[in-house]
Amino acid sequence: MTDWQNALARAEAHSPFLSRAMGRLPDLVAVLAAGDGEAALAHARRAGEGIADLGVALRREKLALALALGVGDLAGAFDLTRVTGELSDLADRAVDAAIAHGIRSRAPDAEAVGFTALALGKHGARELNYSSDIDPILIYDPATLPRRARDEPEEAALHVARTVLRLVSQADGEGYVFRVDLRLRPASEISPLALPIDAALTHYESSALAWERAAFIRARAAAGDVAMGDHFLHAIRPFVWRKSLDFGAIAEIGRLTRRIRAHHGKVEAVGPGFDVKRGRGGIREVEFFAQVHQLIHGGRKPALRLRGTRATLDALAAEGLIDPADAVMLGESYDRLRQIEHRLQQVSDLQTHKLPRDMEGIDNVAALDGLPNGAALIEELEEITSRVGARYDRLIAASAGEGTTVAVPNQHEGDDLAAELEHLGFAKPDELAARIQGWRSGSVRCLRSGAALAALDAVQPALLAALAAAPEPDRAMVRWEQMIARLPSAVNLFRLLEARPGLLEVLVRVLSLAPPLADALARRADLLDALIDASAFALPGSVADLAHEFGATEAGDDYQRLLDRVRRQVGEKRFALGVQLIEGAQDPLDISAGLCRVAEAALDVLARATIAEFEATHGRIPGGELVILGLGRLGGGMLTHASDLDLVYLFTGDFAAESDGRRPLGATLYFNRLAQRVSAALSVPTAEGALYEVDTRLRPQGTQGPLAVGFESFARYQREEAWTWEHMALIRARVLFGSDAAREQLGAIIGGVLGKERDKIKVTAEVQEMRDKMAQHKAPKGVLDVKLLRGGLVDAEFIAHALQLRDHAGVRPDMAGALAELAAAGLIAGDVPGAFALLSRVLVAARLLAPDGVAPESAPCASLAKTCGFGDWKAMIGAMEAARAAIARQWTATFGQQLEMQA
Repeated sequence: MTDWQNALARAEAHSPFLSRAMGRLPDLVAVLAAGDGEAALAHARRAGEGIADLGVALRREKLALALALGVGDLAGAFDLTRVTGELSDLADRAVDAAIAHGIRSRAPDAEAVGFTALALGKHGARELNYSSDIDPILIYDPATLPRRARDEPEEAALHVARTVLRLVSQADGEGYVFRVDLRLRPASEISPLALPIDAALTHYESSALAWERAAFIRARAAAGDVAMGDHFLHAIRPFVWRKSLDFGAIAEIGRLTRRIRAHHGKVEAVGPGFDVKRGRGGIREVEFFAQVHQLIHGGRKPALRLRGTRATLDALAAEGLIDPADAVMLGESYDRLRQIEHRLQQVSDLQTHKLPRDMEGIDNVAALDGLPNGAALIEELEEITSRVGARYDRLIAASAGEGTTVAVPNQHEGDDLAAELEHLGFAKPDELAARIQGWRSGSVRCLRSGAALAALDAVQPALLAALAAAPEPDRAMVRWEQMIARLPSAVNLFRLLEARPGLLEVLVRVLSLAPPLADALARRADLLDALIDASAFALPGSVADLAHEFGATEAGDDYQRLLDRVRRQVGEKRFALGVQLIEGAQDPLDISAGLCRVAEAALDVLARATIAEFEATHGRIPGGELVILGLGRLGGGMLTHASDLDLVYLFTGDFAAESDGRRPLGATLYFNRLAQRVSAALSVPTAEGALYEVDTRLRPQGTQGPLAVGFESFARYQREEAWTWEHMALIRARVLFGSDAAREQLGAIIGGVLGKERDKIKVTAEVQEMRDKMAQHKAPKGVLDVKLLRGGLVDAEFIAHALQLRDHAGVRPDMAGALAELAAAGLIAGDVPGAFALLSRVLVAARLLAPDGVAPESAPCASLAKTCGFGDWKAMIGAMEAARAAIARQWTATFGQQLEMQA
């Protein structure tokens, strides 16, 4: 409930500053006494109207706004967000007016461009206090800043900067607007007050310090040439928002916290002199709590790139990164601490955050706030700071490695290290110790800095213990060395492993068991970051959801950035699915389907982006569109980690049409070039690496034919020229990209081709002949090559295709569904679908755990068996033999041919 009269009385009695303002502004007091807060704010904003001296006008507006907000705040009419937002808006207006005045005092008719003020800290977050400093960074563009003919750009910029300082921060008989602190600019002790934009960009892209990243979390272009400021902030976004998880940020924040507590925490207990901003459990620790998580995760989660502390806490909870209860507790505590801070400042308009040194002064602040006495204020602060301090301590301890111990001592020197390695069970510990010493002596590029060695020191004991406990310790060690040898930087990796020890176990299993995943890590160690998310062990969502995630853009994104981002996100999804597989967290068949959804989403996003990019130059073909068919495992909806993408590009409309862009092309050339661009978007390596191998050989006439053909040509080829094996491939065709109308039209074409009557004897003979030729030219690689082994997956697929073409039954692209329908129709034995599923699980798992198809060492064998649902290797091999026997029996029943089964 608002109580304006009581608020005015408290302000008069307990705030000398507000009392003086009330004496100077009786008209505003009358509006406040009437209880109209909005009218009071409007009145305050007009306080400087008609005053020629800009400095005086701004100061009078500030005084009036401070009174209106202060009394409205005490009355309960304005919440914290409204108060801090209004103060921040005033700061924006003041700095903007000062910049314009500074420019036009030298160039009267010029537009106020080429000079911007970036608001940092509470100003950037629109969270200013009554007595806050503002901490802008002033930047100018020498090419566009207006100036007199005789002025150099730096002279003109210095004049504008000094005008801002004079008009906004200089105190006189009218008071001041805001104190301006320019010390957050780079090298503030030697650099000019305003920086040229290119120099500023160079600094933040190359030599900025960790604390500057945190400062820019809340940065915004607040005044002057805001468009230029926004451009600058977009350019340095990669500096602020790292795509890799940065647990080193927590260590840095932890060190800063200890320095702040040591310097400002001399009054540890809440009482006289306690600092509600910098003391333990105070305002700064809530802000740091939010900013630490932003620094770590904001590069990968744009939803966290917020400026306000409360909004950030809510976003962290929504992303599952902090407990929602913590978000509520910290947020409510933050608001109340900020409110108490405001009371301290309202007393005498001083930039203070400390309780008074005597109880009389604390009683006065409590009375201003509406509390019965100072003891009640202290009791409330004790409760708040205790809760906040305890939660913040847990963050620093858990994430910066404080308070944790590791069983293995941190020893790096010669004999001590060799003895420890021997104790851990490594073979040839002396040789291994020498190799580890070699890492540290400069032979490994990513370990040549002091920061990298310090980060390695922190994690090495736990790392060696985890490697020793790996399923294949020596193999894991070799792959670990190969990985770090290829990394450009390892600090973030070591900090991540230090902060999340559980990831060490996952890492060493990857290194021991899954060569493809180990190779991926060697290229991108930040793939481990994906395992931090709560969703890391969940299957991917729908294709639509994934496409929305992959295609989400940010301001200033271009086509190249999209290509990079999709590669990064797909790599993370594929890696996470691989870890799920080796951890036995999901059925391999579900992993396979998830891999396919990821690929389909990537195809959808990149095809749309490529089409838009292409149309910008060449326009559109009236009535025509690109349609993409997926065949093979992609068409069937089940990929492995080794699968490429079998694609066929088609187009609708008149092949003789021409595009309507500034560089028109005929339809056939248009869609062939566009198909090339789509294939390149999917396959060409960028700075983020490769994405997929694309195979287009299943198109009409194979490599001899055009890359993209029209629907009519495709239909004619399939009806008149295609071989039986091409119709077998067509069974697994699925439209992955195209309009509903195109999908329906193409579906009718394919249905007509597959549904035509065939000579059953001829079809059966041709399918058998093709498989015999394949067996002669493509021998299985080993016992786990369940695709090519007789009685394996290819035999099951050929059985299905022969029956699908011959009897028109079970004609659908997904093989599991097709076999189920064929079994239901009595065309194959009932045990074939289960045999196919079992061997499919083995294939998916073996592509990671035994990519060469040969039985691996004992540990990968055991892992592969477990992943496929068996107790041990022997049980799995027995089940595989039984499954192959079932498929072989069906082969004989279908083709009348006995298979020679390899052991």
